[in-house]
Amino acid sequence: MKKLDFEKHLKDNDCYLHREGGNHAIWKNRKNNKLSSVPRHVELSNYLCKIICKQLDIDIPNKF
Repeated sequence: MKKLDFEKHLKDNDCYLHREGGNHAIWKNRKNNKLSSVPRHVELSNYLCKIICKQLDIDIPNKF
């Protein structure tokens, strides 16, 4: 999945960019304050996207 598409999915599920790290961006869910790191790759694996969604407690994207 493209990183930009995944970031749009995160924003649609009430998550926001909490801070930028060295190799990762930290995203936070506004509803439950859970955090997850998203790597700065152009393409993310579907497996990684599922793990990040579970960490943030949001729905998995339908584009898989």
